[in-house]
Amino acid sequence: MTDAKPFASLTPDHILDAVEDAGLRCDGNLLALNSFENRVWQVGQEDAAPVVVKFYRAARWSDEAILEEHAFTLELAAREIPVVAPLRLRGSTLHHFEDLRLAVYPRRGGRAPELEDPQVLEWLGRFMGRIHAVGALAPFAARPTLDVDSFGEASVDFILDSERIPEQLEQTWCSVAEQALDAARLCFERAGRVRTIRLHGDCHAGNVLWTPDGPHFVDFDDARMGPAVQDLWMLLSGDEQAMARQLDHVLAGYEDFADFDRGELYLIEALRTLRLLHFAAWLARRWDDPAFPAAFPWFDGPRYWEEHILALREQVALMEESPLVRLCG
Repeated sequence: MTDAKPFASLTPDHILDAVEDAGLRCDGNLLALNSFENRVWQVGQEDAAPVVVKFYRAARWSDEAILEEHAFTLELAAREIPVVAPLRLRGSTLHHFEDLRLAVYPRRGGRAPELEDPQVLEWLGRFMGRIHAVGALAPFAARPTLDVDSFGEASVDFILDSERIPEQLEQTWCSVAEQALDAARLCFERAGRVRTIRLHGDCHAGNVLWTPDGPHFVDFDDARMGPAVQDLWMLLSGDEQAMARQLDHVLAGYEDFADFDRGELYLIEALRTLRLLHFAAWLARRWDDPAFPAAFPWFDGPRYWEEHILALREQVALMEESPLVRLCG
């Protein structure tokens, strides 16, 4: 199978055969769920609730890295932290079936959290503090660390090699991208000696499901080592005053369970910049997957890159100013 069609074998029959090989009895009902990096299906069972099955993209993570993610979520769940961890079936959480690797999860519902509500933010902060208290107990061995080189420099190199940038914009983009990387490095220098811990890694509102009993956290696929603030800044939105108020509420809950180094406030805009670069590189890496041009048609045109250049310029200014350091530090 080529990278251009990474899930070509994922037919309904193949899905059902793979899940039954893992130890479940399927009733034939399948529902595709929204996912691009991997493929995720809701699968019905005979005489039991449906489950959610994730089929991993080949060559993205090693088996060891996937099992580290699983072990982390199981460690959190064992401490009654509300995360959705994989089911252990036939002695393992990771299963192989012919060309596929898969994990099976319990189905959990919920809605997006109301991030404008101070009580919701404080509640999220408490659980994130608990997650990070556990994440600080031991490092990942097989998963990478989020830093300027891996998320920024490597992304810029790949984008240039992919030749996706329109020729008339390439020189401008290169110049602005280098300015952004330099500014991000300065932010890390200002932050000082930052502790890296095991993180969720992609803790935006879509990966938090809210129920009457509170939140639960899903999709630790991007878990890695990194600074604690990586799991906090994506919960913030609006202008700098709004983000400062929101961060105050998050930290009010967070610091009940874990210390937060205010020096990491210097990293917020740097991490946002690295995410912008990483996202563009991710699209370039996956462009041969037919799902990507269909879902992101705007990526393959000059307007996207013009807006990307503008966004990077704005980030350079924000990294120099570090507004949340001034308001919250």
